[in-house]
Amino acid sequence: MRIVGIDPGTGSFDFFGMDGDRIIIDASVAVPDVARNPRVLLETLRSLLPLDMIVGPSGYGLPVTSIEDMTERELNLMVPDDKSIPLYDGIRMVLRSMKTECFPVWFTPGVIHLPTLPVYRKANKIDMGTADKVCCVAVAMRDQVERTGIEYNQTSFILVEMGYAFTAVIAIENGSIVDALGGTSGGPGFMTLGSMDAELAVRMGKFPGIVLFSGGAKDMSGKTDLTPQELVKERVAYSDAWNMLLESAVKGVAAMTAVVERPREILISGRLTELPEITEELKSRLSRYGTVRKVKRHTKVAKEAAEGAYIIGEGLSGGKYSALVESLALKQASGTMYDYILVKGVDISR
Repeated sequence: MRIVGIDPGTGSFDFFGMDGDRIIIDASVAVPDVARNPRVLLETLRSLLPLDMIVGPSGYGLPVTSIEDMTERELNLMVPDDKSIPLYDGIRMVLRSMKTECFPVWFTPGVIHLPTLPVYRKANKIDMGTADKVCCVAVAMRDQVERTGIEYNQTSFILVEMGYAFTAVIAIENGSIVDALGGTSGGPGFMTLGSMDAELAVRMGKFPGIVLFSGGAKDMSGKTDLTPQELVKERVAYSDAWNMLLESAVKGVAAMTAVVERPREILISGRLTELPEITEELKSRLSRYGTVRKVKRHTKVAKEAAEGAYIIGEGLSGGKYSALVESLALKQASGTMYDYILVKGVDISR
């Protein structure tokens, strides 16, 4: 089976694919390059044809869905029609082109679509972890299984996924996602504010989606062009930004221990954990909750989410990761991200 997974990250679009045991792509395209020419994504995939399955950029996620069944409704649920985020237009155009060209694309769920979380934990949430975060969980599950020899339905851990923009924290027990704090429902990330004080939201009134990409550690530093590498190097000078980023991850893990009291381990992944200083600081601060370890991936270039998308695609196709897909209950995903809104007096576009 020739299967490719795609990760639409904030910093880059990553591709990972295999044909049996042979890697056919392990690549990354910088977001500025995608923004200038979104068709580079199509060109990359065309060069790999024929393919049996592509796990495509699913954004906020859908129940497992073929691109053949994608209408404007599904497109809007995955990638909002928000002109304040220019890249969104490019992704939407690419997805329409993939459908026109009959690419074998499938879309996969976000955390909120999964039946393994009780409804009350989903209340008034939209982002409990986008589809790419579920893909990161898949890599972490495989890693724990390969390292310990347990079954997928025995895996237990709390995953900290620290990306370039967002930080998510996800709790796994008995091989299922049981709770999570998504990038916009948890603590601040490098770029983003995370969850927003409801009083602040009321006073801001209606605001564009691009706002969600601000208010994080980068803005706390006061340096508009701060990079993660600079933050690490100047972490004493930017101590508030440094502590904001790291402490939010610790608080997220602490919150998840209310649900998974004794995880086998705390796993960390994401672009920012490629910086040794951040990894070591996370290990130090999180050690009170158990053994802390960086997720081992098989890719050399692409990030965890792209490899996880491949793993999920391989499992959905009936291959060796079928038990992983079954444990996560991906095929039983249902509904939309708007199904659990309880607040009154608001009109949310569906």
